[in-house]
Amino acid sequence: MDRRAFLKTSATATALSAASFARGALANVAEAGRWRAFEVTYRLEVQKPAGVTRTWLPLPLSEDTGYFKNLGSSWSAGGGRASATIDPKYGAGIAMAEFPEGVANPTFLVVSRFATRDRSVDFAKPGNARPEDPKVLQRSLQGTDLIPVDGIVRETAMDITKGLRSDMDKARALYEWVVENTFRDPKTRGCGWGDIKAMLETRNFGGKCGDINAMFVGLARASGIPARDIYGIRVAKSELGYKSLGVGTEVISKAQHCRADFYLPEYGWIPVDPGDVRKVVLEEAPGLTLASDVAKANRARLFGAWEMNWLAYNYAHDVVLPGARFGKIPYLMYPNGETAAERLDSLEPDPFKYTITARELKVA
Repeated sequence: MDRRAFLKTSATATALSAASFARGALANVAEAGRWRAFEVTYRLEVQKPAGVTRTWLPLPLSEDTGYFKNLGSSWSAGGGRASATIDPKYGAGIAMAEFPEGVANPTFLVVSRFATRDRSVDFAKPGNARPEDPKVLQRSLQGTDLIPVDGIVRETAMDITKGLRSDMDKARALYEWVVENTFRDPKTRGCGWGDIKAMLETRNFGGKCGDINAMFVGLARASGIPARDIYGIRVAKSELGYKSLGVGTEVISKAQHCRADFYLPEYGWIPVDPGDVRKVVLEEAPGLTLASDVAKANRARLFGAWEMNWLAYNYAHDVVLPGARFGKIPYLMYPNGETAAERLDSLEPDPFKYTITARELKVA
């Protein structure tokens, strides 16, 4: 593909990615070592357009981190207008396409490249963390529509952490409580919406990553510990041997997965994933329980580490999609779309007709 096709001249596109699909970007990844690079392609088609039709996609994490680098994105919309922007509150990159009435087959194509390396925290070496922006920490303590930090959420958090002094001990206790009390429910649509207040009130702790990891985030925030959901999608198989924690095909349309992290000044952001603890118990092999060796090993690993066969999108909640007519959405992890008549079901890739594929790139 022509390199020039991926170079954007607008201020918005420049802000979304410091690098383009240039050969030098991959060379820099190779020189850094331990990094893997991927390309993800999204193709969205609206089957029954009505009036003005709009579609939206999450773009890769707009800020580079120690485990993630954004290598640029390209977008196009046959018969319509494509653009991109950054959510002003959370910094989420959003690509969108708008099609006027009369376009018979609105199609939105987005290609993103990024690099990852496995993320872990050495708890034996505190004190080397880069200070976080106070505004980011404050935002990571606030409640959202589905993740409040008062009422039953705070009461539950206070009960779990009663008698504990350090934030590390509190975070560990919250993680263990979430692992012990939740379960992965295969009947949950998509990744779940993370309505933790309802989960606590009904004592129904079944769900998927969007519910289970949101529970950790809400309880941590209610305990005064900054925490975040990070929304994304799996892009490759697990190299750690977990069949359930990777994808076995280049088609990843249903591989969305959110994670979480929390902040301590002496360590910085610490990755966790209680949702994947429960996923392994349910899906890795018949008859597994939390007491199984494979589950215990995974449980220990996922307090402080992520395997990065995964594309990180954003930390955003209560997202207002630019130009949308039908209100905000709880988070941006799936493709979204709407016609003049209705919002499309983002959890159904076939009626909506979207396909997401991933491939690994050579970096050397």
